[in-house]
Amino acid sequence: MNAVKPLAWLAAAAALATAGLTGCDQAASQTTTPKPPITSPPITNAVMQKFTKPPAAELKQKLSPMQYAVTQNAATEPPFRNEFYNNHKPGLYVDIVSGQPLFSSLDKFDSGCGWPSFSKPLENKDVVEHLDRTLGMERTEVRSGVADSHLGHVFNDGPGPTGLRYCINAASLRFIPVEEMERAGYGTYLEPFIKAGLYKPKEAKGAEAVKRRARKG
Repeated sequence: MNAVKPLAWLAAAAALATAGLTGCDQAASQTTTPKPPITSPPITNAVMQKFTKPPAAELKQKLSPMQYAVTQNAATEPPFRNEFYNNHKPGLYVDIVSGQPLFSSLDKFDSGCGWPSFSKPLENKDVVEHLDRTLGMERTEVRSGVADSHLGHVFNDGPGPTGLRYCINAASLRFIPVEEMERAGYGTYLEPFIKAGLYKPKEAKGAEAVKRRARKG
């Protein structure tokens, strides 16, 4: 991706300042008219053991202006105008910077706030909480454990059994569809999808194909 020009950064910063006033506030977001989602190119880095966070200059080249502003400067993307708020496909959500697995579609729900919402992270230790007193309120910020990317905030108005709502900026995430997880290096996270009947291992698919050929023969 080409480096972002200075004027483009100024325009992006002005837009983000307005969005940051609402944050993950459901009441404010519900007044926003939904618009088509905005997509962005992913960053691939599934080998967590070898991850070293790139310098800021390199991140600015690899990330879109929105992705950089959200993950590095704790900005908030607009509600309903993001890539994953309305994504209902099965799969894994990983940190856009490091590739660290963070959330599963099995824990994703429609909160009506305009941002991707999850009832829990894959592992509590992989999502770090910080007290956030910005914007004249007290909230709990969540950041990724490996790359220290700003993700969003967690609230106690979610569904059972956790009662939590992880309100996450789509710009901080990359989505790995379940059928691509093994090839992308996330095969160890497939078991819950298999149990839910959303994915069949290659061995099972091969056995079914053999049975079909046998019946035809």
